[in-house]
Amino acid sequence: MTKKEALQLFEQRKVRTVWDDQEEKWYFSIVDVCGVLTDSPNPRNYWKVLKHRLVKEGNETVTNCNQLKLLSEDGKKRLTDVADTEQLFRIIQSIPSPKAEPFKQWMAQVASQRLDQMQDPELNIDQAIMDYKRLGYSDAWINQRIKSIEVRKELTDEWKRTGVQEGLEYASLTDIITREWSGFTTKQYKSYKGLKKESLRDNMTNLEIALNILAEASAAELSKQRDPKGFRGQKQVAKDGGSVAKAARKQLETQLGHSAISPSKASDYLLPEGTEEVG
Repeated sequence: MTKKEALQLFEQRKVRTVWDDQEEKWYFSIVDVCGVLTDSPNPRNYWKVLKHRLVKEGNETVTNCNQLKLLSEDGKKRLTDVADTEQLFRIIQSIPSPKAEPFKQWMAQVASQRLDQMQDPELNIDQAIMDYKRLGYSDAWINQRIKSIEVRKELTDEWKRTGVQEGLEYASLTDIITREWSGFTTKQYKSYKGLKKESLRDNMTNLEIALNILAEASAAELSKQRDPKGFRGQKQVAKDGGSVAKAARKQLETQLGHSAISPSKASDYLLPEGTEEVG
């Protein structure tokens, strides 16, 4: 069974979700949903009180809720109460909110889109473009980001083909590539940009994305040529792929007279709300 965590957006609010490809269903973080529906400053406490009341009432939906490890605000994965679409519909009935019906429609749309995307992978890219536009990213940045997703997929396909295990081994190889071309581990890079749980790639500048694409594309091509076996074999490939981008960065920095690595993050360069990009 494979579970893939993702962030969904409802009216600019983030809801942590997990897709279970065996059951073919989404699981939603109940705390996040409570936060969206109630605008409570402490949605965790709101859910705690509501959960206690529902349990006392003998609500079987709450009793049958699962817990999954989701990324929390402190950057660590913690067990979190989650519910599938059907369970969440029932829980929402106990939350007085004018957003309840729009949220139910949104949930149904999320579930439907995922099933469509399984049949047509291009829809995944279309959805990503729409999400980034809604957040205010420029068209130029979005084009770079989508290309980086394609390159990343090609690299992880190579890792899978050569026997690398998802999870820690993928993360370790990513760290090697990132450290080689940027001089930072992923954690250090995020800290440099002042990020916590946010995605590093979603906070890179156009130039940083371009260098990261070069590093990962180089690693993928080297892997195809060398055909290494497993994590040990891929470690040197990752380092060599990153060194290609490192050389390009150093050469560019000589011409620029300053570092190509920027402390800027998304909030520093997103288009102002309500502003459309010209051209």
